[in-house]
Amino acid sequence: MKLADVTKAINAIDESQVQLLKKLLDSHSEVIMIGNGGSNAICSHISQDYTKFLGLRAYAFSDASRLTCYINDFGMPHAYARFLADFATDNTLVILISSSGNSENIVNCAQYCCDHDLEFVTITGFDKDNRLRKLFSPNAALDMHVDSHSYGVVECVHQVFLHTPV
Repeated sequence: MKLADVTKAINAIDESQVQLLKKLLDSHSEVIMIGNGGSNAICSHISQDYTKFLGLRAYAFSDASRLTCYINDFGMPHAYARFLADFATDNTLVILISSSGNSENIVNCAQYCCDHDLEFVTITGFDKDNRLRKLFSPNAALDMHVDSHSYGVVECVHQVFLHTPV
């Protein structure tokens, strides 16, 4: 990863998407953020900042004991969607982060959101025609994509983008 690549990707963030993210956060009292690995860490960090600085009830599914319980009981492909079933309300904004846009458990969450009329945001990277975007871009309240195949670039830009309303 080169600093120039991160800078280029940050400069490519669409200001209208930043404004839409702010509007979506302002119109919901609760946010659930879901991602795998590094994206899960971003969810955890940002959810704390959204509570602290924006006064939102913001959650990340990052509690190890609950996460492993859901994976054991419902399987990894369905664990996150089950978390939404148990905790999302009609005033929840769901933010789904997948660097590749191809994670089955994140795709299943988007389907759950569509099936249950939950407003959701997709945040991806890598290929522009990734699975999450291909299947759910028209249904997402916001579809943000980072045009890079570097995990480092994609994850850094995701975090910068999500910090913009703070």
